[in-house]
Amino acid sequence: MSQTLLPGSTIGILGGGQLGRMLTSEAQRMGYRVVSWIGGADSGPAGRADLVIEEPFNSEAGLTRFIEMADVATVEFENIPRELLDKVASALPLMPGVLAIATCQHREREKLFLSGNGFSCAAFQVVDSAETLAEALTQLPENGGILKTAEFGYDGKGQLPVTSDSDPEETWSNFDAPRAVLEEKIDLAAELSVLVVRDQEGRTVCYDPGENIHRDHILDVTIVPARVGEAVIKEARRVSLGIAEALEYVGILAVEFFVSGDGRLIVNEMAPRPHNSGHHTIDANEVSQFEQQLRAITGLPVGSARAHSPTVMLNLLGDVWCENDDPPDWSNVLNMPGATLHLYGKHEARKGRKMGHVTFTAPTLEEALANQNRAREILGIPVLQ
Repeated sequence: MSQTLLPGSTIGILGGGQLGRMLTSEAQRMGYRVVSWIGGADSGPAGRADLVIEEPFNSEAGLTRFIEMADVATVEFENIPRELLDKVASALPLMPGVLAIATCQHREREKLFLSGNGFSCAAFQVVDSAETLAEALTQLPENGGILKTAEFGYDGKGQLPVTSDSDPEETWSNFDAPRAVLEEKIDLAAELSVLVVRDQEGRTVCYDPGENIHRDHILDVTIVPARVGEAVIKEARRVSLGIAEALEYVGILAVEFFVSGDGRLIVNEMAPRPHNSGHHTIDANEVSQFEQQLRAITGLPVGSARAHSPTVMLNLLGDVWCENDDPPDWSNVLNMPGATLHLYGKHEARKGRKMGHVTFTAPTLEEALANQNRAREILGIPVLQ
């Protein structure tokens, strides 16, 4: 049985980025207090919390303070030390649980979970030396593979394309990781993500799958509804719900998929938290992914995932600021019908850094796509083809 935490209770968030900022805003709107333990100096987003703990994640003083303040804990990014997750979970309800977070934060564990539970993922081999890499390279298909660090990879970091002709000694020496996963390289037709929320009683709802387009390995836009066939949509929903059940998940879970050129639907990775590809739900859905996270971890009923409009979410990277040496003039973008600007309050703009996003809702998907392309021209972002 779940225990309901009513408004006035304190939500503890591990992490201090933009996802925590948006979760904090939603929590405060609903009448909750928030303590954010960010593990270092605040770069801007976490400052919205009622209390910010800047102690490093191995600090006993920080742990004591966090536990004393919070009534329930969650994460806003997955790369929280396992030891800390165990300590928090021994003192507070932690949702999602340690097993789910630990599985999603480590590519090797993630791939073993997926394959062991019958969920389709890219063919892979675990690599821990030049010798095991040499053997794995001999089994690559003709189009090669991607060598990925087992831990701490995101937005294309910790990844290296390889072929069967790659030198294993040189590759492993330069890769600088104790363990890695070598995956087959997928001939991509599309990329999708599905957001699932599962509450403490096991009730689930699923958002419409989003179509994701990346630029330089960073999410560029999310398009909803996804422009793929109904059979693919149905299967992506089924697999995502199955993963949430297998993990005994509580909260919002993002499952990212590859659609291959030969028609396979392949799970790429999972995120045990709100996700960049779900930001459109703030403006386009009856209940956002952030409110769903709060409902699930506080024991409130899950809400509707129904979208009221087609939508396109455009990521705003620091390049938009750096190219102009000044903050952009948002006037012409916000003059478009259905455009909503979200900035993350970061102190410094850098190339490739996620600074905010704009959501474009419209009566038709074609109109939303056209508006975001006009915004790209205004902001100097390459236009989608």
